[in-house]
Amino acid sequence: MVIFASFFTFVCFDVLELCRYALGMSSGQILDEYISASSQWSDSTAARYGRLDCEEGDGAWCPEITPDHLQEFLQIDLGSLHFITLVGTQGRHAGGMGNEFTQMYEIRYSRDGSRWISWRNRLGRQVIEGNRNSYDIALRDLEPPIIARLVRFMPVIDHSMNVCMRVELYGCEWLDGLVSYNAPVGQQMNHLAYPVYLNDSVYDGAIIHSMTEGLGQLTDGDCGEDDFTLSHVHNGWPGYDYVGWNNASFPDGFVEIMFEFDRIRNFTSMKVHCNNMFSRHVKAFREVVCHFRSDSDWEATPLTFSPVEDEKNPSARFITVQLANHMASAIKCQFHFADTWMLFSEITFQSDTAMYNTTLPNPSTVLPTKTTPDDPTHKVDDSNTRILIGCLVAIIFILVAIIVIILWRQVWQKMLEKASRRILDDELTASLSIQSETFSYNHTNNRPGPTGEQESNSTYERIFPLGPDYQEPTSLICKLPEFAQSSEEPVDPLSPENIFYGVPHYAEADIVNLQGVTGSNTYAIPAVTMDLLSGKDVVVEEFPRKLLTFKEKLGEGQFGEVHLCEAEGMQEFINEEYLFDVPEGQPVLVAVKMLRSDADKNARNDFLKEIKIMSRLKDPNIIRLLAVCIYSDPLCMITEYMENGDLNQFLSRHEPEGQLALLSNAPTVSFSDLCHMATQIASGMKYLSSLNFVHRDLATRNCLVGKNYTIKIADFGMSRNLYSGDYYRIQGRAVLPIRWMSWESILLGKFTTASDVWAYAVTLWEILNFCKEQPYSQLTDEQVIENTGEFFRDQKRQIYLPQPVLCPDSLYKIMLNCWRRNAKERPSFQELHGALLDLQPSA
Repeated sequence: MVIFASFFTFVCFDVLELCRYALGMSSGQILDEYISASSQWSDSTAARYGRLDCEEGDGAWCPEITPDHLQEFLQIDLGSLHFITLVGTQGRHAGGMGNEFTQMYEIRYSRDGSRWISWRNRLGRQVIEGNRNSYDIALRDLEPPIIARLVRFMPVIDHSMNVCMRVELYGCEWLDGLVSYNAPVGQQMNHLAYPVYLNDSVYDGAIIHSMTEGLGQLTDGDCGEDDFTLSHVHNGWPGYDYVGWNNASFPDGFVEIMFEFDRIRNFTSMKVHCNNMFSRHVKAFREVVCHFRSDSDWEATPLTFSPVEDEKNPSARFITVQLANHMASAIKCQFHFADTWMLFSEITFQSDTAMYNTTLPNPSTVLPTKTTPDDPTHKVDDSNTRILIGCLVAIIFILVAIIVIILWRQVWQKMLEKASRRILDDELTASLSIQSETFSYNHTNNRPGPTGEQESNSTYERIFPLGPDYQEPTSLICKLPEFAQSSEEPVDPLSPENIFYGVPHYAEADIVNLQGVTGSNTYAIPAVTMDLLSGKDVVVEEFPRKLLTFKEKLGEGQFGEVHLCEAEGMQEFINEEYLFDVPEGQPVLVAVKMLRSDADKNARNDFLKEIKIMSRLKDPNIIRLLAVCIYSDPLCMITEYMENGDLNQFLSRHEPEGQLALLSNAPTVSFSDLCHMATQIASGMKYLSSLNFVHRDLATRNCLVGKNYTIKIADFGMSRNLYSGDYYRIQGRAVLPIRWMSWESILLGKFTTASDVWAYAVTLWEILNFCKEQPYSQLTDEQVIENTGEFFRDQKRQIYLPQPVLCPDSLYKIMLNCWRRNAKERPSFQELHGALLDLQPSA
């Protein structure tokens, strides 16, 4: 890197054009331990994931947003002072699964970690415009640039929405080492036809009678014009580029400026950019006297320098003051007037301690700018050169070793693939007929593309093989060799496109997927059914927002939030066919799904479609849409909420009837009541399946409990932090309830009523265990996925959920039928409902 101040020897503005190197967030040069944050959603959205253009973890840094967390920040420690000219931000894209970004943010910075400064532009505005989507990079020039070691990005937060950020800083190391200058406040020139303001408008220290403990226009890289009444800055007033003083205000005939540095340095020179428009009574300084302080005392003998006076050339110029290798951590200079006014626009220092190689950083980390000229003052330290050469040799050896390891792994993988194919030939007794043509999808509506899908003669259902480049989880590939088949365009069955959005077929009908407020866990709806529903008008009333009282935040997702509220006068807005079990005049407990006001057009359209769909669902065991608020933002839909909360939490607080419950004095639920609740869930799912609706996330967390063990099926369990452990995250892109999912849903991305039947049996298992244990609790997430491969092979090695203590053999047999490998052999919800009715003890 070239000594920073030497740029001014050539062109003053080159520093702003050249000092635009990426400082290491994207490349990883800034290590994780130097990145911190005030809060985070979860471990997968921690500060270390806030790197521009990276998709690690869940794809970004996301702070925790609550009414008490509205001043959140992402902090970067650069390790030393840097001159920062540009910042870049991005939202959380997460391979298409994320849609959080920051529309506005502020920057605070510090040079020592104790005093924090709010960045303001040259017009005094603090807020910086951020992103408009989750994937584009928004680059913003910092005008003025900042000199800092620590930088904080602070999203401007509305507590009703989530924000996420990925960031990068651009600039170069601040080799001057100057941390502050103290000077008299700049003054106003009034003898011209208009006032000229010569104050330091971007000074970031304290300004009272003088400027103290800050940096400003004298270090911002901008040099003033020859005519000081002009300005380089857009909307800059006359005199903006200069800081100036009038001789009449200083009886001693000089302006004293003190410069503080980060450490003791060996100073060679100081360059001062002065105006010399002598026709306006402005000249460069007549003499400068500099005092040096290395420890606590100032040196007795100052340095004096007198430049040649120039009354022929009115151009602004740099005056170089030779500092004769004085050692100092502070310099106090007295600039003596040569005329009525003295105007400075830039002051820089050079010191011999700042020795750097003139090689520029890797061009791939630099924004396109001019090339850097060679530095004629460059010096080489032989001892440092030897160390550098030794390091380079070591790096070369390491790189060679890495290349050898990579080549060895590739050879080894090819050997494994051949072995896997041999195992496949031995193990599989039935052939898999896989269409050779690429199966294309229209990503707009998730329907099969024109190439379509041909019928297979295989006894197995069609599968999409794992591509050889798929690496997560690694153990799954090793243990499922039949999925290592190659194709021209490998398909990743655990990618979001194949799991949630690229569903190949459902009940022989195309699927319409909606972007749910709380995630992608809304009902999957056949297109033909959607067409029939969308032709009718919404039959729910607009509800006055003022009658809603916030009680609790139930959860949040990509597009909005779910709140628990009390609604006054709700009885007046409901059809007569619907009866509330609440006394007249009493508030009703409701769940309010709220779309964020910044949601895009597609999300708003999907929200309105979801309202239409929900308004048609009329079943005693399905959560009912009661009213809406759609005449103004944010759009809301108001649904039932049951007073006992969700079934998972309800059962976990209870015990089965028996001696143990008597001893612990815990509330109990009888086996008969458990069967009654399970029957209601089957009834509700029977109703949904009759409409060809697929729930995709059936579990006790998505069932609500009312009086007398009334059960209603809902769909916002995914949004609750309480159940984040029930969802498996795939490379930061998708969250899946894999412990409730059928094998074909995990491996093939295929969701049908039959896969809901599988999830129902898991839900029944939860109920009979009183939700005391997570399904497959003895298995890791990766082992659960591996187990789906055993279901695919069907060689009697698959692991089933064990029979609960309270579960009779007849009921467990029903559960095992729901987990059959062949989806067509699983019972329907109508059959399940009838079987559970028969199992219930007679009254």
